[in-house]
Amino acid sequence: MTAPRPAGPGPTGLDLTVRETGPGTVRELTGDQIAGLLSVPDLVRLTPAAGGRWRLRGNQKVGLVRLRTPSGGAVELRLRPKLPVRDLMFLLSYSPADPWRPEPVTAAEADDLLPAVADLLARTARRTLDAGVLHGYRTVEEDLPLIRGRIRTADQLRRVGLPLPVPVRYDDHTPDIAENRVLLTALHLAARLPGVPRRTALTLRHLAGHLTGVHPLHPGAPLPRWTPNRLNSRYTRVLRLAELVLSARSVQPAGGTPTAADGFLLDMPDVFERFLTVALGDVLARQGIRCAGQEGHHRLDEARRVRLRPDIVLYRAGRPVSIVDAKYVFLDRPAPSTDHLGQLLGYCTALGLPHGHLVYAATAQDGPADHVIRRSGITVTAHALDLARPPAELLASVAELADRITATAAGAHPAPAPS
Repeated sequence: MTAPRPAGPGPTGLDLTVRETGPGTVRELTGDQIAGLLSVPDLVRLTPAAGGRWRLRGNQKVGLVRLRTPSGGAVELRLRPKLPVRDLMFLLSYSPADPWRPEPVTAAEADDLLPAVADLLARTARRTLDAGVLHGYRTVEEDLPLIRGRIRTADQLRRVGLPLPVPVRYDDHTPDIAENRVLLTALHLAARLPGVPRRTALTLRHLAGHLTGVHPLHPGAPLPRWTPNRLNSRYTRVLRLAELVLSARSVQPAGGTPTAADGFLLDMPDVFERFLTVALGDVLARQGIRCAGQEGHHRLDEARRVRLRPDIVLYRAGRPVSIVDAKYVFLDRPAPSTDHLGQLLGYCTALGLPHGHLVYAATAQDGPADHVIRRSGITVTAHALDLARPPAELLASVAELADRITATAAGAHPAPAPS
């Protein structure tokens, strides 16, 4: 996570800027540079253009990545988001546990994602740690020359000779818990992001110094699990942001292996889905409905061989009552694609639901549109969320979306949740 950062592309390297949407950038590229760009799957869309040149178009990823070519050259690729950086910061940091407050974005950060992300993490971490470092209990097993906690009787009886040291098990009250390890690792990483101002980097390192006794995660290690609860609620916002910072160190193609990338990359469909899950969950929780994201236990067939992983399943009293699929797609057609409708049809059929919902990041439609699937008795409703709207208006749109979903779920007679 904190590997040394190599130098920039240098005089013999290639510097490219590509916007997330639009016609793309046309450049002359060598075979070596093309190989470097293709070393991270799905990073950009690369197609031949006139005159032997190549067109590079965005592929729903934003950030900055430095790539090495097979011959040892360098390509620095800056992927600019469609949304203004300030609007993207809101999507990244939103948490109902820590109500949104307008964050000033300086002129230097207004068009540059990485400094803005690092600054947002620093501000959020400062507010969190000003209230003190979270401690928790961790079960420890070790051999001591004295008795602490409970003796591990089976291990002690196997001993031959002197009875010391004694194998014991006890609960240690410590700051070295999952929440702080995730935060500490993200602070170290953000301080090393390319283009982060020295003042912001020093602030991040200073905040990391508050986490004395906490061990950072090893490079490549999976993020430890933590569960939101009353005790760690003030950490929720900064941890969601820290997890996104850590996950942005690699790109993982569907079904593939993560590919290391020096820099910082955000997958925008993932950002949109995370925001929708948290924001919808906050509204629906007041109505006794729980939002569960990316569950992997659902199956499509009776033999339970075909796995389904819906974006969001809504539960009331333990039973699924509706389903939501987040689509970071800017539609230019009056109706969803056959693939999108078919995917929702499969989800609804497997869960025994008569109604499902597609939520697009933006669309040409004026409002929700119902699509009744022939000979199935299932309706799929397509909705739109304009992510460029001011935060207060966007959250109001999420609340309206939640009302429409609960209205269609109220008369449903769902099957019990799969075991």
